[in-house]
Amino acid sequence: MRTKPRIVVGISGASGAMLGIRIVELLAAAGCETHLVVSRSGERTIGHEAGSDALRHVESLAFQHHPIEDVGATIASGSFRTAGMIVAPCSMRTLSAIATSAADNLLVRAADVHLKERRRLVLLARETPLHLGHIRMMAAVTEMGAIVAPPVPAFYRRPQSVMDIVDHTARRAIDLLGLDIAALAEPWGGLG
Repeated sequence: MRTKPRIVVGISGASGAMLGIRIVELLAAAGCETHLVVSRSGERTIGHEAGSDALRHVESLAFQHHPIEDVGATIASGSFRTAGMIVAPCSMRTLSAIATSAADNLLVRAADVHLKERRRLVLLARETPLHLGHIRMMAAVTEMGAIVAPPVPAFYRRPQSVMDIVDHTARRAIDLLGLDIAALAEPWGGLG
């Protein structure tokens, strides 16, 4: 019997690659079975934003890295039970493909599986400003059961660095899966 939560993490090509990397780092540290899928644009963005070794680093932390073209991978099936999926960052192209069930790659197919199986799907949608098409796609995936969570900094936490913002956002995204994992986002204690 599996005791570790099994989580799928997708990284698409929007800016904010460190969000997906930090999520995988936190899940690995918590002992989760993390299944990673990165789009081609995501690979390019990781290299640009986080350095040439960052993709290799995040792949080494995952329990399994699945190629984006492998639509026959385990995570493409509803019979592969998971505790949820996070797409971080989630480009508007990926969000739109999820909203329209255009499952032409493994990342979108895995997200589609999470929706059809009524499992948690958290999308850290990364775009600004938004036009009406973006907003409609966000509404569509929300109506389908996804959680759209744009990575908005929690300034009330008084972050001292960009990594403080990345870390809190990553922890909050994991919290949205509803898992009982220690050392995630600290709950708001009110103004004191």
